[in-house]
Amino acid sequence: MLKKNMEKMIDCRLHDPLWWFLAAFLAINILSGCAIDQVHSTAHHSNVTLESGDLETHGVAFITPSTVTGQEEDKQTLAFIFAEVINEESPDIKVVSLAQTLSAINKAGLADSYKAMYIDYGDTGIFRHDILKQVGEATGVRYLAQLQLSDFVQDSRGRFSAFGLRLVQTKEANIRVFMQIWDSEDGSIVWEGTEEVTYAWESGTAEPVTFRVIVEETAQNLIGLLP
Repeated sequence: MLKKNMEKMIDCRLHDPLWWFLAAFLAINILSGCAIDQVHSTAHHSNVTLESGDLETHGVAFITPSTVTGQEEDKQTLAFIFAEVINEESPDIKVVSLAQTLSAINKAGLADSYKAMYIDYGDTGIFRHDILKQVGEATGVRYLAQLQLSDFVQDSRGRFSAFGLRLVQTKEANIRVFMQIWDSEDGSIVWEGTEEVTYAWESGTAEPVTFRVIVEETAQNLIGLLP
């Protein structure tokens, strides 16, 4: 009698959609606990004349990044995170954040010259030496770092669903960043590098791969290439 009751109970559960939903949910949580974030990066750099110890001796300031249309709001965050990562990875380097740079430029009355420098840069890819020198003097450092955010996209697609619900989603983000370091004393480019990172992970939540997460990964890779 007990055996028949157990078999009847199991049969009822096997025909209950809610039971299957719960079973699937538990299985997915177990599997997702073993999932590993997938990060693919491609970094290239060219060290023109920057020597080991130069940044520690003379310091570096971040100037306004450039970006493709539609990503303007991310420029300040990009520079902020890069400055944070340098402070964490290379505490011996004096780093002037973008906010500090802009404040120093404004206090020195260089706002119009700084704007004109960026207009010329958009046409020529060159930062005028005389203005670079003034910015270097205003910030108290020799080297100026400029970032270019070429691309940033986020994507999410369902990998497993049941009863019309997405239980597991693959979250992806891709970013492309170019970085140049200029010598404010002679107007030359002393170092440049580019990094493209694709970050993917599987999740049962709606949380995306955030801009900060992928920028930190990018910054660590690029800054790790500095002499």
